[in-house]
Amino acid sequence: MISELRITDLGVISDAIMSFDTGLTVVTGETGAGKTMIVTGLGLLLGGRADPKLVRTGADRALIEGRFAGSAVGTVERVLEVGGQLDEDGELLVARHLTPTGRSRAYLGGAAVPAGLCADVAASLVAIHGQADQVRLVESGHQRHLLDRLAGTDVLQPLQTYGRLWAESQAARSEVAQLRTEAQARAREIDLLRFGLEEIEKVGPLPGEDVALAAEATRLQAADDLRTAAHSAIMALAGAEDEAGGALAWLSSARKALESRAGQDAELEGLAHRLKEAGYLLTEVTADLSRYLDDLDAQPGRLEEIAARRAQLSTLTRKYGNSSEEVLAWSADAGSRLADLENSDDRILSLTERISELDGQLADLAAEISSARRQAAERFGGLVVGELTALAMPHAKLSFELTRTELGPHGMDSVDLLFSANPGSEPRSLGKVASGGELSRVRLALEVVLAAARDTKTLVFDEIDAGVGGRVAVEIGRRLATLARHAQVIVVTHLAQVAAFADRHYVVVKSDDGQVSTSGVRQVADADRAAELARMMAGLETTDSALAHAGELVELASSARAGAGVSPS
Repeated sequence: MISELRITDLGVISDAIMSFDTGLTVVTGETGAGKTMIVTGLGLLLGGRADPKLVRTGADRALIEGRFAGSAVGTVERVLEVGGQLDEDGELLVARHLTPTGRSRAYLGGAAVPAGLCADVAASLVAIHGQADQVRLVESGHQRHLLDRLAGTDVLQPLQTYGRLWAESQAARSEVAQLRTEAQARAREIDLLRFGLEEIEKVGPLPGEDVALAAEATRLQAADDLRTAAHSAIMALAGAEDEAGGALAWLSSARKALESRAGQDAELEGLAHRLKEAGYLLTEVTADLSRYLDDLDAQPGRLEEIAARRAQLSTLTRKYGNSSEEVLAWSADAGSRLADLENSDDRILSLTERISELDGQLADLAAEISSARRQAAERFGGLVVGELTALAMPHAKLSFELTRTELGPHGMDSVDLLFSANPGSEPRSLGKVASGGELSRVRLALEVVLAAARDTKTLVFDEIDAGVGGRVAVEIGRRLATLARHAQVIVVTHLAQVAAFADRHYVVVKSDDGQVSTSGVRQVADADRAAELARMMAGLETTDSALAHAGELVELASSARAGAGVSPS
């Protein structure tokens, strides 16, 4: 359960702290005083959307903190997994920060976490039922959701498997439809890919071949100049064949001159050795130059061959890439794409077989889900009617009508909640026959029944009593008090008849500047209960008759909580 809630700079609330305990807590206040911000703050702790407009004007941020006591073992494990901790009292602190720029931060046990994780953890601790639930109550999808929640694991477990298989089936159907729609385009693409691959295979380019051929062509085109340069170098090194001379001859003379006196001086011997090594190097260079000249002379017609090959490569680089490497890369990608396209028929066959298999599994699961829903519907209808009787609707009838449909994302059932409030009236769709006050009571009855089927410790109702008053409001207060015997219940209400049944009563009051400070959220003492209830009934001025009526309400509520079962007059 939640033990404390602190709100800072949220909406009209400047700073407010509320403490909670077991039982029924009501929050009241004038319209616009900010009491709904209490529910909004709790909703943000549960991962609600962070609207920057909620930050109080002029504030740097809004802060919402909730302390939860008695957290389940599974919840504590989740907190520890993300690096959070319980406080010294063993309570879990959940916090949410909002800024006017729209940035939001969530904290679980002191650890920063995604808002979604906060929602997962806090949702097991608190369930909020706002006025929007009354609107959704008439929607078939929401009615089906309520029925599934009551059925519990009998529906929810197979429904989870069903949802996964349904998603797979839809994805497979979409892919098959796309493959069939694109059949002509696929055939054209196959032809183009085959042509390109055959053209590339016919030429057979090699990696880097275009670059190597360009370099070779450049060398051959300058063959005469290269030959002259190489021949001149050989002549300078080795001299003419018919006469002595050249660098090698002079180097040999120099080496011999030094070697003749090398034994007389170590340094001179080292220099002679270096000249000998230089001789070896020049001899190798001369030999390499001779081979270079032979190669230039031994390639007649090579330039024409290179030109023809480069022309072949050019036909490929104009279409498939700017170089041989890019052409080969295109070929590899095209081969893979061609294989995929040629396997499309096989893919369609495989997907069609899988769809047929999934249809069978979905049909079996849908039948299982439908059977569990029908069993739950029988139980649920009777339980809710019992609650409606306690809410001053003794002749009410309520049942779930399940109509078989084609397989859909939630099975094969269309759910319609049928209702009638008066004897002799045939039940019809809830949204067509129920008034606002009747919807409020049906919603409360549903939630009371659902509360027994879940582990949520805290239930929050935002104006569950909308559209009712008088004796009906008293019965709603009585039912909320009964519900609070099994769960912590927090109710935002504008009716004194409901507030009379509270174990704790908070009043939200705005100051003259339009803000709600800590002092603006006060707990009503038992001695002041009658006066506050009278103010709620009579408005700004408390009359003697209102005080008397309020006193009767307090006595009635006290008797009801004590189990006396006093009926309202």
